[in-house]
Amino acid sequence: MKPLVLTLKQEPDQRLDLGQLTPNQIEGKSVNEIAEIELQTTREKLTVGDIFKIRAGSAQSIRFEGGSLRLDNVGHEMKSGEILVEGDCGKNTGRNMSGGTVTVVGDCGPFAGSCMSGGKLEIGNNAGDFLGGPLDGEMEGMSGGLLIVRGSVGKRAGDRLRRGTIVVERSAGDYPGSRMIAGTLIVLGNCGQMPGYLMRRGTIALARPPELAPTFTDCGTHKLAFAGVFAGLLRPESPGAARLFARPLYRFAGDMAALGKGEIFFPA
Repeated sequence: MKPLVLTLKQEPDQRLDLGQLTPNQIEGKSVNEIAEIELQTTREKLTVGDIFKIRAGSAQSIRFEGGSLRLDNVGHEMKSGEILVEGDCGKNTGRNMSGGTVTVVGDCGPFAGSCMSGGKLEIGNNAGDFLGGPLDGEMEGMSGGLLIVRGSVGKRAGDRLRRGTIVVERSAGDYPGSRMIAGTLIVLGNCGQMPGYLMRRGTIALARPPELAPTFTDCGTHKLAFAGVFAGLLRPESPGAARLFARPLYRFAGDMAALGKGEIFFPA
């Protein structure tokens, strides 16, 4: 399938909202119609044609040549198809997406995968704070899908995670899995302080755990049947995460300061 290619002309001098440039929103539009789409900005009125050179192709496969941390809302409310960004993205990448695939080769800003409910978001380098988390005033974060970060993430990854799987292949900042409701968060590198802070349910797996809060209860070493099955599902996406679940695991239950039905695993 020949992709629709949007080549960034130059680094933008203001933040740009690219939330309208998803396969489900531009399907059936001509190159001229796409070029005339007005973008939300922080200052001057701009259109897609002012920012990108456009090369015709299928709207179900969109490729951004070049990126910038000022390009916000890439893949916002995406339902199908695929987006590839050959560079960086700003905040809210993949927010509220429910299907399809978004792949970012570079870095992403805060709130990547915020409240996504399906599909797959893969970030090739690092991501900012609140990975998969909700915005202010929202009660639930990510509720489905697969979110993989090949680099490191900021603080509070998986905040209010409701469902779905998050894999961080390098380090995570403080409070990973804060206020988790359910779902799975995996961190393969170093981890900041207070993992699982006020988590109610859900699973956190840490390859290199820090000292846990005293509100987590030691449950001993386990060799769990589900872990082997889960490792098989993870292997094509993240071999490192699969290897973690294939080993005997030490389990802590908590956070007893909240509902206390969550669990944190790390290698025995």
